[in-house]
Amino acid sequence: MVKIGEKVPDLQLEAYHNDEIKTLRLSDFEGKWLILAFYPADFTFVCPTELEDLAELYEEFTSNGAEVASVSTDTVYVHKAWHDTSSAISKVKYPMIADPAGKLCRAFGTYLEDDGVSLRATFIIDPEGIVRAMDIHDNSIGRNAREILRKFLASQYVSSHEGEVCPANWEPGKETLKVGLDLVGKI
Repeated sequence: MVKIGEKVPDLQLEAYHNDEIKTLRLSDFEGKWLILAFYPADFTFVCPTELEDLAELYEEFTSNGAEVASVSTDTVYVHKAWHDTSSAISKVKYPMIADPAGKLCRAFGTYLEDDGVSLRATFIIDPEGIVRAMDIHDNSIGRNAREILRKFLASQYVSSHEGEVCPANWEPGKETLKVGLDLVGKI
């Protein structure tokens, strides 16, 4: 399982994107930030609310140098059918990665062997392909795309501002904290 600070594996997968079925590799995203949003399955209850929420903030992610991609164990054909029939999913402009063999899910530690689906998980990956943030939780709890965007922007900020850290509830434009020797032992 990939961990914080580790490079993501360069797996080749199919994705449904811009009304096409495409083959892509995770290395195709190097040079920009990548938000990977794993979810259990298409045509379910919570999943379309999350993917629509991400779709509504997609331009904010891309204008800040990130790509978003969703991942489930469905095939690209199921992704296409869902995109074609769901008003929520028709808003999705980012790649919908198909992982029917569970290879990517297993590599990221989200695969539920007994169910054949992924846990709900989000990974923020930097332009060098290194995992900077991750959140994995129960499938009954939906995520908040605004919080994912906030975590991405904080990750991006600290990566370009050595010696600074973002406190709780940090938003762009708010003050950060400087890390120094005077803080050693107080953290």
